[in-house]
Amino acid sequence: MSDFSHIDSSNQPSMVDISGKTVSHRTAVAQSIVQLDENIFSKLEGGEIQSKKGPVFQTAILAGVMAAKKTSDLIPLCHPLPLNNCKIDIEPISNHQVKVICSVSTDHKTGVEMEALTGASVASLTLYDMCKALSHHIRILDTRLISKQGGKKDFQADQQ
Repeated sequence: MSDFSHIDSSNQPSMVDISGKTVSHRTAVAQSIVQLDENIFSKLEGGEIQSKKGPVFQTAILAGVMAAKKTSDLIPLCHPLPLNNCKIDIEPISNHQVKVICSVSTDHKTGVEMEALTGASVASLTLYDMCKALSHHIRILDTRLISKQGGKKDFQADQQ
């Protein structure tokens, strides 16, 4: 018997059977840190970076929400979930970095951690894509789950 929930008794990949679980309110928050170079960061004005492709943060927000909604199409064995809400926030922090935060909620039998992580990741990838004409010195750092509530146990990451 495997310790992994997506491996069956024959050691084969298997979607977790959630038919016996009860519906509950579940939330998750994930973040990515994106390191921009000084040239890109200097273009930040009024909480947005304008590029030839359009508004960078607005486009990344839309991409992150779209990705969270499509997580089960991207990650094998993820259950398709009806999302109650998905919110992406992008905020400048120190050292030419921006923090991408994805908050997701549902009322379902399984959690939304993967949706939050996917939303934060794709929003960060979109930042990269929108800014790469200015510089390829962009790094996506520290993509991680910050918190989850609902289900068997809650989780809160240590503050760093």
